[in-house]
Amino acid sequence: MKETYKIFISVDMEGVAGIVSQEQLLPSGFEYERFRKFLTLEVNAAVEGAMQAGATEIVVCDAHANAQNLLIEKLNKSVQIVRSWPRKLKMMAGLDESFHGAILLGYHTATTNPEGVRAHTFSSAHFTDVRLNGRSVPECVFSALIAGHFGVPIILITGDDKTIAEAQTLLGKVEGAVTKWAYGFHSAKSLTPEAACNVIRKASFKALKRIKEYTSYQIETPLRLEISFKNYRPPEVLSYLPVVERIDSHSIRYVGANIIEIIDFLTFLMHYRLDLSP
Repeated sequence: MKETYKIFISVDMEGVAGIVSQEQLLPSGFEYERFRKFLTLEVNAAVEGAMQAGATEIVVCDAHANAQNLLIEKLNKSVQIVRSWPRKLKMMAGLDESFHGAILLGYHTATTNPEGVRAHTFSSAHFTDVRLNGRSVPECVFSALIAGHFGVPIILITGDDKTIAEAQTLLGKVEGAVTKWAYGFHSAKSLTPEAACNVIRKASFKALKRIKEYTSYQIETPLRLEISFKNYRPPEVLSYLPVVERIDSHSIRYVGANIIEIIDFLTFLMHYRLDLSP
């Protein structure tokens, strides 16, 4: 009997082929609309490779910026899509224990990594370091831990060469698809969109064919989240919460029983404002 799989795809944007600056990443950028198309093509390539290898159900989570980047009318008709914020599980919203594997598409390196295109962790504007249990980590680790909470392994990550190297060092030998080679924070040698899609399609197929080799990612709990800010005021104000400890002039610590509590705290921190409406 042919095996079938349910696959989750978390979609960031900085790791997409050709992307090197804010001009491709935000609606105000002159190239954003073009690169939304290229992002959607890369997602479709991952979907196609997965389906060729036996995936029968795929959920795609738009997880970049406003989380409304993918052109849903251009997506493979077989997928379902998660859009916009705020939401539970942040970049992995929609994931649960029913999935067999997860793909991280278009990811990037951590804010503490001196290499990688658009290297940051959750907020390039506000955070200078994000640590778990004393170790600086990229966004892929948070996504892998959420997946691991449900017993779901990460099977593939796509992005620049530094991103793949960082992820494989931290997460183990997940499949990697290199879309470009980082020359700096705002520069790279890149594949063309079509070539990148070919690489991603093949890597997705290969990852699913190896799916039984992967194990879910876990680290020791409770989890100590430490965040360093560019400015003084955020850690000062956050320290009024009894669950938050200010550990130096620019940094706070929050301890969660598991990754779900950590992600809930991060979601609150990044989305709460007094003028929220409706």
